Amino acid sequence: MEPDVSIETSCMIRIAVLPIGTVPPTLLRDYHSMLLRHQTIPLAAISPFYTEHQKSPFTNQPWDSGSLWFKFVLGGAPASPWEDFQSNRKILAVIGICHCPSSPDLDSVIEQFNASCKGYNSAHVKRCFAFSPCDSHLEDGEKKGDNLILFPPADRQTQEIHLLTMMQDIAASLLMEFEKSVLKAESAGTILKTPLDSQASLSSEEVIKAKKRRLARAQKTIGDYCLLAGSPVDANAHYTTALDLARLTTDYFWHAGALEGSVCALLVDRMGQKDAVIEEEVKYRYNNVILHYRKSFIQDNAQRVSPLSFELEATLKLARFLCRQCDIDIGKRDIASGQSDVLKKRIKREMAKDVVDLLTSAADGAKSLIDASDRLILYIEVARLFGTLGYERKAAFFSRQVAQLYLQQENRSAAICAMQVLAMTTKAYRVQSRASISKHPHSNKETGSCHADGGRMHHQSVVSLFESQWSTLQMVVLREILLSAVRACDPLAAWSAAARLLRSYYPLITPAGQNGLASALSNSADRLPSGTRCADPALPFVRSFQAMPNPPFRLYSFPFHSSQMDIIKRNPGREDWWTGSAPSGPFIYTPFSKGEPNDNSKQELIWIVGEPVQVLVELANPCGFDLRVDSIYLSIHSGNFDAFPISVNLPPNSSKVITLSGIPTSVGVVIIPGCTVHCFGVITEHLFKDVDNLLHGAAQGLVLSDPFRCCGSVKLKNVSVPNISVVPPLPLLVSHVVGGDGAIILYEGEIRDVWISLANAGTVPVEQAHISLSGKNQDSVTSIAYETLNSALPLKPGAEVTIPVTLKAWQLGPVDHETAAGKSASGMGRHLKDGSSPSLLIHYAGPLTDAGDQSVVPPGRRLVLPLQICVLQGLSFVKARLLSMEIPAHVGEKLPRPVSVETNSTKGTVVSENKMDNLMKIDPFRGSWGLRFLELELSNPTDVMFEISVSVQLENSSSENSRSVDKDATEYGYPKTRIDREYSARVLIPLEHFKLPILDGTFFMKDLQSDGTTSGKSSGFSEKNTKAELNASIKNLISRIKVRWQSGRNSSGELNIKNAIQAALQTSVMDVLLPDPLTFGFRLVGSNSEQAARFDLPKESSVSEGSVLAHNMTPMEVLVRNNTKEMIKMSLSIACRDVAGENCTEGTKATVLWAGSLNEITMEAPPLQESKHGFSLYFLVPGEYTLVAVAVIDGANDILRARAKTGSPDEPICCRGPPFHVCVTGTS
Repeated sequence: MEPDVSIETSCMIRIAVLPIGTVPPTLLRDYHSMLLRHQTIPLAAISPFYTEHQKSPFTNQPWDSGSLWFKFVLGGAPASPWEDFQSNRKILAVIGICHCPSSPDLDSVIEQFNASCKGYNSAHVKRCFAFSPCDSHLEDGEKKGDNLILFPPADRQTQEIHLLTMMQDIAASLLMEFEKSVLKAESAGTILKTPLDSQASLSSEEVIKAKKRRLARAQKTIGDYCLLAGSPVDANAHYTTALDLARLTTDYFWHAGALEGSVCALLVDRMGQKDAVIEEEVKYRYNNVILHYRKSFIQDNAQRVSPLSFELEATLKLARFLCRQCDIDIGKRDIASGQSDVLKKRIKREMAKDVVDLLTSAADGAKSLIDASDRLILYIEVARLFGTLGYERKAAFFSRQVAQLYLQQENRSAAICAMQVLAMTTKAYRVQSRASISKHPHSNKETGSCHADGGRMHHQSVVSLFESQWSTLQMVVLREILLSAVRACDPLAAWSAAARLLRSYYPLITPAGQNGLASALSNSADRLPSGTRCADPALPFVRSFQAMPNPPFRLYSFPFHSSQMDIIKRNPGREDWWTGSAPSGPFIYTPFSKGEPNDNSKQELIWIVGEPVQVLVELANPCGFDLRVDSIYLSIHSGNFDAFPISVNLPPNSSKVITLSGIPTSVGVVIIPGCTVHCFGVITEHLFKDVDNLLHGAAQGLVLSDPFRCCGSVKLKNVSVPNISVVPPLPLLVSHVVGGDGAIILYEGEIRDVWISLANAGTVPVEQAHISLSGKNQDSVTSIAYETLNSALPLKPGAEVTIPVTLKAWQLGPVDHETAAGKSASGMGRHLKDGSSPSLLIHYAGPLTDAGDQSVVPPGRRLVLPLQICVLQGLSFVKARLLSMEIPAHVGEKLPRPVSVETNSTKGTVVSENKMDNLMKIDPFRGSWGLRFLELELSNPTDVMFEISVSVQLENSSSENSRSVDKDATEYGYPKTRIDREYSARVLIPLEHFKLPILDGTFFMKDLQSDGTTSGKSSGFSEKNTKAELNASIKNLISRIKVRWQSGRNSSGELNIKNAIQAALQTSVMDVLLPDPLTFGFRLVGSNSEQAARFDLPKESSVSEGSVLAHNMTPMEVLVRNNTKEMIKMSLSIACRDVAGENCTEGTKATVLWAGSLNEITMEAPPLQESKHGFSLYFLVPGEYTLVAVAVIDGANDILRARAKTGSPDEPICCRGPPFHVCVTGTS
């Protein structure tokens, strides 16, 4: 059998093209391509070279429309034993190709050419074409004969014209030789036989039959030469005669050959015409051809030679003809361009049923072929025709049969052929190399379209990429490719096949088989030069890792200092240029974004020229051997990124997340399709999208296994790939805390200064900078030296500035205290709550204009500096309470001096000789010495000792409101209290006793409104003012008291007693801050000196101030002050008691006589004024006495009842004054 045969093959003249001398392969292919352009020579073009020596046997030669067809056989072909049966199998001409610069000796060239032509006895024309001759060659060439044709150096067009002329001459010479051959075939002495005849018996009957058959065979041979000469009409006439004679002699074999020739003559004569009748005629005749070849089978010759090959060859010719007719029919149909490929295949399959039946029949007959080369050719042709029909899987199956036949031969050339044939089947079996996919743009487009919508894939695309039911067959194909590549000594192809086999089918391969493939990869790599690249990746599997603070881009990158790389769009029109711009940080979500919706499809990532960046990727080794990755780095083809390689070791069945880094080198867009891996001695590119497709197929059950899940890796969410752009260099602030970047350990309330160092590590100066706070406990940062940073601007590259920041530790909550206590009990002693520390946000930027593009405003940056404050439990409050003490005042000629009080009507002053008087003062409305303490019980659960100091801020001037802290106020300190570890102590904090000046009804407005007595805007406004005044008073009191602690030499702080004081004052706020409705005071009307003169006492022995003499009528006054804004009517009573508390003015044992009224004295007190009542007392016994005034208010209003906290409107309201001390001395 012959390859690539068709019905028209019978009219083709075979010409052997032989290289003579040394011809470079590239030039040989080039010269051969020039010859291929002249495969058809019109008869009209050869008439100038044609000479009719005798009458031509081709009486119907179509000189105007006919042609000669050449078939150039590069390298020649051996003589066929079937040349007499089919004249087109003969080599009828020989053309030698000589390249003169490589073979300068023309004599040697002619000798080699003549020697080569001896193997072609059937060749009628012999020519040697010598290209590129020099001048000496041109001179000698004229003497070498007509067979040597020199092609002088010239342009390509000139050489082609010259070659066309020579081919026309060869065609004319062949036509004249065909005339001679026809005349020779008609002679009686011509012997025409085939291998089928060589062993036939020569009985008398056979001799007679052979003579009859010779005539039919001669007519068939003449018909063959008529076809070769381009005269189909003459050929058909001779074939018809041959058919009649062969039918009579039952020469079925030659009958079939003549019938084949007649079909060829019919098609040549009707060339270019499409007629259904002709198509049916061809089918009918060729079915008869096949039938007659089958009839010519002789059982005796079955083991030696058989006409089966011609039967199968005829079947293939008919199949090729019908297949070609299908293409012609499809071409005539009006098919839309967008649907042409799919629709053409569908129509072709519908029309190709007959072709499929013929090819199936031919394939079945291959088993009976004797010659293995015939089976090889048959399978090749069947595979080609199935491929032409679009039956890729059938074509792949027969291609594998071809490869197996090649692999049965133990030589390298056969192995190379097997490898090449198997490579063509990989597309049908979905195991093709990535290198072959890249050569087909349609495949790339089809594959790439799967990722157009954010990495999602359609179901049909997934099915086309992954077909798990083919796993076993695909493994067999790859194993055959590996075996053929090893035999062909092609290490790169062997490495590629082993890589595909191991990567795609590792779950189906035993550990021993996996180790064998790893050895095959290593052995193949040893035979490859260093740095060899392969399009097919092996192991490991590489995917972009989903960084999880906040979620696969599937590609997630972050710089070396992630908090220093946030890029902020700059608004040059605003001073706060960073507001309104979300940071373009390394993650899709950052805790500093203000809740904006996250749109993955528009996510952008910005890198800066010259600054290192990092990308997280995950590697997986699902096989049972240790995997050594010599180097892996990011694969970026844009040319503006320098990637840094690293090496990795992966244990069996394990995965690992690694960090790949690099530096952007120029402005532009960066696309990261995957990673470049140097493993098993070969460099490969691992694409992220391939792994995404693999994982998507595993999720749908279309692939065998997920390599990451089987290695124990977590399942990641798939998100779209961000757009990465590189911007010009920006300033880069690098921060650290002076003294160490560890946690700042503070006790509760501790105040400490820390120093933040900011250095510009970029190449652009910092011209704008702003510091703000973020996160929890922002009030713990009490001060930041903004002016220090502003004074350092512009901060040039390499410059550094240190900014002091004052911190005050916050108070731990109840849960924090419990946790801290538990840790302390277990020996930990420290507590740091995640997310509780504040952060410094530093927005900074460089110049407003870019040096390269003045119209582009470079972005700014944001530095997030977490302060990492670790607050330890310090002193803890156990409880707090308010203690009060009253010391009676002495009755004198003057009332005690009041504390400074400022009202709308009166102003008071404070005159004090010592600081203690400012702490323990006379109550201006009660008249007694009053002292209040805030008792704090503190516990020290820590392992250090604390010293507590209390200081109170004192007023220096009364010219300002007493409820505001004076800027020039001084502090009074008390002795320190020491609290050892694991002990408790009580600390007394003196409170300055102060009250509101007036008992106003607005304080009780809320209570009155609940009773429905008042309402309206005015009442609400008054209520707000009063409450604000009350809150201001409490804050004023709290702000004046400082409780500080110190532990060791450098640790100090301040306790937060605000809550403790508020809790202590909450229950007694009315008693502490609100005045009584009525206040009382006593004073002497006469002076002590008058009393001493009356009794003739010496001046120096006069009674002390505030004392009275016994046995003397002492005039006194009681002063009643109304602290409200309404008139108060009252019934006043005065009592005098001795040291035992007994009433001294009543009863039979009274020791004090009195004049005036002491009981039920009716009085009226004007609003905010004092009323006086005079009386006299006569003390009979010297000693200590106490005067107390009590008043029952008549007709009390709601304000007074609310102040007295009465539950019934009929309940009397009694106001009792403080005790006043009277010292009575004797007169002896």
